[in-house]
Amino acid sequence: MIRFFDLFFSVTALCALGPFLFLVAAINVFAFGSIFFTQQRAGLNGRPFTIIKFRSLPLSTPKVLTHELDPSSITPWGRFLRDSKIDELPQLLNILFGEMSFVGPRPTLLSHKRLLSLREKYGICEMTPGLTGLAQVNKIDMSNPTELVAVEKVMREKFGAKLYLVMILKTLALVFFRSKKLERK
Repeated sequence: MIRFFDLFFSVTALCALGPFLFLVAAINVFAFGSIFFTQQRAGLNGRPFTIIKFRSLPLSTPKVLTHELDPSSITPWGRFLRDSKIDELPQLLNILFGEMSFVGPRPTLLSHKRLLSLREKYGICEMTPGLTGLAQVNKIDMSNPTELVAVEKVMREKFGAKLYLVMILKTLALVFFRSKKLERK
């Protein structure tokens, strides 16, 4: 059932957002000289896959976790892409290809050993990584692996179609209301 939702929503979103995605890609060519940022991440059962995002940082930016970035390395266009979550939209392709789901634990870098170890210990690595999840709607990031895994354990225990749909709706509400706040600044 979840895979059906993933396929339906990803195809629908890609079709509906196609012209917009093309516009962002064109702007990225001029802003960064590259449309996409790709990186190896830990997928289902820890298997590596290549995550796809719109590039939001200059090509010269060091490849580190987001919370380790120097804020001055983010351009205004890149900040807009990140704050609005537009940079995440190419992950619709990862969902379409079955490497990700809309809802699940966020895929982490293969080098984030502490988080991977905790996910392995509690069976979280047995879940398909997601675009959003319980940790994201509660604004918990990977900078605190213990807190993150505690929330992911709850998500794993309660996971099903109902939680899936609730997480999508909560994420859309967070993105929409955050975008409204950004417009007022």
